[in-house]
Amino acid sequence: MAASATVKPEKGEFLPYYGTYIDLVGSGDVLATLSTQMAETQALLRSLPASVATYRYAPDKWSVNEVVGHLIDSERIFAARALRFARSDPTPLPGFEQDDYVSNSSFDRYPLGELASELGSVRESTIFLFKHLQEDAWMRRGIANGAEVSVRALAYIIAGHELHHREILRARYL
Repeated sequence: MAASATVKPEKGEFLPYYGTYIDLVGSGDVLATLSTQMAETQALLRSLPASVATYRYAPDKWSVNEVVGHLIDSERIFAARALRFARSDPTPLPGFEQDDYVSNSSFDRYPLGELASELGSVRESTIFLFKHLQEDAWMRRGIANGAEVSVRALAYIIAGHELHHREILRARYL
């Protein structure tokens, strides 16, 4: 395990906006956290009846399926950024508009259990990506959405983003 995976990123490694997510992540090995969290999220999603898949707590809010789909899309994007920066790709990467991604998806056409499985597969891939990084790769940085971010920060952002949305599911959907 890389030592950098056990230390939270410093403020200069990410946009302040992402501090909200990073602050949700406990101390210790972020790889273990990513694995443990996903098991907890999977248990929550699998406990939900199929009837809540398209539930929205307000007309302009995402459905449960769309929240899960958003987690899938976002993790793929954050992990792709981490891969490119870990491999010293200097190409600045664009941001993404999460609402457009969701509105141009078909998440509500799929069973919630299938989306939960896809999220688990994406997370498994993410963990392998970070697990196989060399120590120096964790500290590499790149430009995404017009701002510098480290590979380490991206791992913590992924973990915190999941926690953020899991809490929203519990508080507003259940």
